[in-house]
Amino acid sequence: MSGAPPLCLTVAGSDSGGGAGIQADLKAMLALGVHGMSVVTAVTAQNSLGVRGVWELPAEAVTAQYRAVVDDIGVGAVKTGMLSSAVLVEAVAVLLADTAAPAVVDPVGVSKHGDALLAASALAAVRTELLPRATVATPNLDEVARLTGVRVEDEDGMRRAADAVLGLGPRWALIKGGHLPAGHEAVDLLSDGSTELWLRAPRHGNRHTHGTGCTLASAIAAGLAHGLDVPAAVTAAKEYVTGAITAGFALGAGIGPVDHAWRWRSR
Repeated sequence: MSGAPPLCLTVAGSDSGGGAGIQADLKAMLALGVHGMSVVTAVTAQNSLGVRGVWELPAEAVTAQYRAVVDDIGVGAVKTGMLSSAVLVEAVAVLLADTAAPAVVDPVGVSKHGDALLAASALAAVRTELLPRATVATPNLDEVARLTGVRVEDEDGMRRAADAVLGLGPRWALIKGGHLPAGHEAVDLLSDGSTELWLRAPRHGNRHTHGTGCTLASAIAAGLAHGLDVPAAVTAAKEYVTGAITAGFALGAGIGPVDHAWRWRSR
């Protein structure tokens, strides 16, 4: 028998529609050859049209899930997503501080449909407690603005955003430029303050992009679990998520999900 695959843990909310959150994370991890494990932080009632309700789990339930997995099974990389309150942010930051594995922090602020997923009162805890624990932080431009006050309108602004996010403590910042004014390319910037890596991919007109951020962060974590360094993990994740966006499909009456199985379906 072959050995177990690399181990990857997602700490995030559940998306009942299967497009984002824990469900997207586990699909991406499976597609990229790691064993995905999960800590559910919140249950959402959502579909292709939006979020109808959110029920946050108590911090002790989140801590118990995390410890149950890590203490017995172990973990090669951790990805965090929706942490809706300061209490959960602080609890997860404590857990990450006690974990040697690299951590990818996706500071989720709002859903694809514009629904708030992070309380304003939690922003300070994200800045001071969570981001300093991150190997890679993956904010989009809206999240950059909420966390740092830097508003990005062009690629020079992405450099300023990276510096501002790095000032909050992560080792690397991946600034996602998908919300820049529409152009021919989707541009992201990875920086550790001295090394810059620009990642460019053709911009597709497909509107079915639910789960893009979750999928990218999970794909980075999968690469780190495989032993890749950060630039290599981010480059591979960008390629994977670009294919998933291209193959995104209609589901329900609103915004459909990216296709995590695009490599299998294209054969």
